[in-house]
Amino acid sequence: MKLVYDEEKNSVSVTKDGETHSFALDTPEAFEAMSHAWLRAGWDTKYVYSFAWFGRPVIQLPEDMIRIQEVIWQIKPTVIVETGVAHGGSLIFYATLFKAMERGKVIGVELALRDHNREAIAAHDLSEWISIVDGSSTAPESVDQVRAMISPEDTVLVILDSNHTREHVLNELRAYADVVTPGSYIVATDGIMEQVAGAPRSADDWKTNNPKQAALDFVKENENFVIEEPVWPFNEGVVRERVTYWPSAYVKRIK
Repeated sequence: MKLVYDEEKNSVSVTKDGETHSFALDTPEAFEAMSHAWLRAGWDTKYVYSFAWFGRPVIQLPEDMIRIQEVIWQIKPTVIVETGVAHGGSLIFYATLFKAMERGKVIGVELALRDHNREAIAAHDLSEWISIVDGSSTAPESVDQVRAMISPEDTVLVILDSNHTREHVLNELRAYADVVTPGSYIVATDGIMEQVAGAPRSADDWKTNNPKQAALDFVKENENFVIEEPVWPFNEGVVRERVTYWPSAYVKRIK
């Protein structure tokens, strides 16, 4: 795809598959084309590696954080399970939401949590809202530990942010399918891998070997789930789609 931004003409021209279309800047088509380019540039420059939340690095696109906050407020889970801890910034982010709502606990599942990150999470002011399960997110013993921390009365949201291969994410979706509450979601993050295949820091097989493909395959095999975009609680503009690293990520349990 070739994109030309013309500030003087107040337009964007997009050339794809030999065809060129021009859009005024105040159209959703222009915004979506420029957002696509911005996401690619952000991937190449490691933009998401420049943020922290309450003192801990949080390697997330800010819009994704705001959007999932909207979902958390709508669903009001009492438990959030996140696979993949890294520096712990996301765990702290979810803990701040739970503290604000005066309810809930965050469970992080991590195969190899580094000592300095474990110590920083444990020393954080919000550590009382967080528990860590050490082990592979798909290992039966790890899943069993998570289950043991959840009561039948809990409302559970699951976020997958560990190993992002199609096979691993598909196995995570299968492992946590009956952990997530009907009406809630398993969120398969970082499907942007499909869009940036061929970019620096990518692999040749990312077009199909990614979380988005895992989510698509999972809903084909499990009729209890669909991929469903959460409804935005507010939108007075013309924007139609999320600017996101998480396309087709919201896998909703419908029964």
